[in-house]
Amino acid sequence: MSATLSTHVLDTGRGEPAGGVLVELFRGEELVATGVTGTDGRIAELAEVDPGPYRLVFHPESEFFARVELDVALGEGHFHIPLLVSPYSCTTYRGS
Repeated sequence: MSATLSTHVLDTGRGEPAGGVLVELFRGEELVATGVTGTDGRIAELAEVDPGPYRLVFHPESEFFARVELDVALGEGHFHIPLLVSPYSCTTYRGS
């Protein structure tokens, strides 16, 4: 079975979705998927991959955070990983 991944980016400083954010997915050093958030801040289908360890890299347009990296362990099924970013903080969580 495989793992699927979606994401979205919210600019909590402006109180709106963050469109135009580059998102990359790596397995080790290999780039396996890329996407850019739409005007709603979402990438509905970033990748379908084998379960395992991955690195999710966000490139938000932020005054402070130029790059946000997350190491994740994807199992079987669907994973939704949002990023909330402002000029002062960022956070993420495993969505549904």
